[in-house]
Amino acid sequence: MGFIAGAWLFVLGVLGAANLIIARKPEAKELIGKIAPYQGWIGFVSLWYGAWTIIHSVMNIGWLSLVPIWWVTYLASGAIQFCLGVLLGVGVFKSFVKNEQAQEKMDQLVTKLAPFQGTLGLIAIGLGVWTIVAAILFL
Repeated sequence: MGFIAGAWLFVLGVLGAANLIIARKPEAKELIGKIAPYQGWIGFVSLWYGAWTIIHSVMNIGWLSLVPIWWVTYLASGAIQFCLGVLLGVGVFKSFVKNEQAQEKMDQLVTKLAPFQGTLGLIAIGLGVWTIVAAILFL
């Protein structure tokens, strides 16, 4: 984790919280509109990378005793990336999955996560900023 992971989380958070950001800062609509066409692929990549980050953090739970704040940050960023990846990348993911039952389960998961999209986006922005600051301070 570092600058790239923090920047990725920040962009993912901006896409996740786009409606909240635009409601407060209408001038941000143009900038967000430039990355919005890629949100499906950004979400798709985030889903897979978030899943891997969760697995990797659990496999390295020993880090919790050595660098607890960094380990919690790592696990939280994986969880946020996975959740926002599901929400933003479901359209791309569905294009690869042809099984109707799997698509229905994806729709159910999106339905459960959708009310929290803005909140998850804001958390991702904060976590992205923290990741960049932590990389500067501790690496």
